[in-house]
Amino acid sequence: MTQTDKAGHLAWCALVALGMARLDGTLTSPAQENLFLTRWLATALKQRRFPRDVTCDIEWLLKQGRLHGVRAKLPGKLDYLWRSCTGDLTEQNDLFRLTYALETAKEMQWQYRLLSDREWAGRYALPLSDAVNGVYLSRTNLDAAFDDDGRQVSPLLARITGRSEGMVTLLSSCGWQAETDGEALYRLTAGQEKG
Repeated sequence: MTQTDKAGHLAWCALVALGMARLDGTLTSPAQENLFLTRWLATALKQRRFPRDVTCDIEWLLKQGRLHGVRAKLPGKLDYLWRSCTGDLTEQNDLFRLTYALETAKEMQWQYRLLSDREWAGRYALPLSDAVNGVYLSRTNLDAAFDDDGRQVSPLLARITGRSEGMVTLLSSCGWQAETDGEALYRLTAGQEKG
């Protein structure tokens, strides 16, 4: 069983436990769901129900639940984890596929950062180095590029530094096209094969 399979299994078990508690009628609000999942994760960690490989995932989810409460949106995080580990990527929406590509890039030691308007352009723009593998997005542009269903509604601009051809290939494998005029600025568009 791979690390991805183990993380997917963890998420599936948590979502099944949540679904059963919902069917029992014991959870009637998002706050109760967060409390249930936080307790479930704490018990799973304490009893070592899952392989060590996913301990960091459990600890991170547990920390999010405790720190942010209902704002942690644990059911959504678990659903994302499950879908990204087990689902057919081409069936996911545009934002999900982009997020998956960026998370994969981070695992491959790429720098990823959302930039404020001030950091994106102008005299205070963040200086970028071609020696660093990095992908940078404008937070404002990212917010405007997707609708509430995660579909792309306008082009997304990205600055890609370092071995940009590797990032372009990764994006392509996730159903995204990256076009550039030769500089570090890329225009990202979701491919036609999206689900």
